[in-house]
Amino acid sequence: MTPLWIKNPLGIFTANDLDAGGGLVVSDSGTITELVPSGGQPSSPATVFDASGHVVLPGLINTHHHFYQTLTRAWGPVANAPLFPWLQNLYPVWARLTPRSLELAVQVALAELLLSGCTTAADHHYLFPDGMEDAIDIEVAAVRAMGMRATLTRGSMTLGEDDGGLPPRTTVQSPEAILADSERLIRQYHETGDGAVVQIALAPCSPFSVTKEIMAESAAMAERFDVRLHTHLAETIDEEDFCRSMFGLRTVDYLESVGWLGSRTWLGHGIHFNDDEIARLGAAGTAVAHCPTSNMRLASGTARVLELEAAGVPVGLGVDGSASNDASNMILEARQALYLQRLRYGASVPVERALGWATRGSAAVLGRSDIGQLAPGMQADLALFKPDELRFSGSHDPVAALLLCGADRADRVMVGGSWRVVDGAIPGLDVAGLIAEHSAAARKLVAG
Repeated sequence: MTPLWIKNPLGIFTANDLDAGGGLVVSDSGTITELVPSGGQPSSPATVFDASGHVVLPGLINTHHHFYQTLTRAWGPVANAPLFPWLQNLYPVWARLTPRSLELAVQVALAELLLSGCTTAADHHYLFPDGMEDAIDIEVAAVRAMGMRATLTRGSMTLGEDDGGLPPRTTVQSPEAILADSERLIRQYHETGDGAVVQIALAPCSPFSVTKEIMAESAAMAERFDVRLHTHLAETIDEEDFCRSMFGLRTVDYLESVGWLGSRTWLGHGIHFNDDEIARLGAAGTAVAHCPTSNMRLASGTARVLELEAAGVPVGLGVDGSASNDASNMILEARQALYLQRLRYGASVPVERALGWATRGSAAVLGRSDIGQLAPGMQADLALFKPDELRFSGSHDPVAALLLCGADRADRVMVGGSWRVVDGAIPGLDVAGLIAEHSAAARKLVAG
């Protein structure tokens, strides 16, 4: 194989200040070797991919998802519910998850993400009813088959309804089972270094579904194996009230009490923090996954993203679960983030800043320095969009048009130098067959 020159793109966003107006060169090992300035040529011969009709972005990175929830999208009984009633109605349905239904759910979520320009995704899986002990193994296989990268988090729930928590007893596990499986998964699947395909993190679900003990024990294990920590925090006022009632602490105090206030941790949502808490999170380097669509769907609130970043908090984007979004589309999530934050801070929030949250910011949230921007030495993870549909007619700035005109599907996606989406489709994937089988599994799950 010879190097590939992605030549003269219609527009390009590098997520940094480097000039790549003439495109970029991808090595046969799957890394970016050169950025070509406007009007320039590569320093050595390369095969050409004509990108004159494409806008090129770093592969988008999703920092918070629940793949299994693609099975319960737009379910009528929770279509108009806030978080706690939404969860309490869905937990019994999710408790019926099977290995095959999970496999289908993960395939659908990954395919949808990939087609939206996403190359790396973090999934928070915390449901392990009887028969689902190999849930993360199923996810690993699906990620590798789709040719994406993923941070798969071994979630957990230990605080059932009979102990004052929200989830039913059938979805709760013992701390011993959780920690044993967590160690197994880290040893078996966790990859380190540049180009890692699968990484494992530890992710007790939320303050209202786990005990302080499993939070502390997970933090100790993460320190021992040098993996990351993830949980939901400060998503709703109800959660704040629960923490005060159950633990006598506000959310960030709770986080610190269990050894989680540090740079190893990233938090799903992070909406309801006061000024002092934002400063403490920034000083600790704790990151936040902003989930704008889910936050609007459940009326949870609006994260203070600009203030979080100003305090030193790494911020990325997450689509959240496909039952609270109800989609798995990262380029649309960037658009939602732009508009929600403009609603809070004003119209001067730049398009490029929202794209930065979906790329370089999200990479920082997941603790990765090899993805999320276009620069020599970075992984060749790319998303290419063709702004040639009716919605783009009359647009002038091709990069801004992706968000302002509502791009929703990539034309080409590359992961580690390999094309994973070609002409708007995933080679070898029977989408119609997947939809049919997945839809049948979804109906069966809901029907019980």
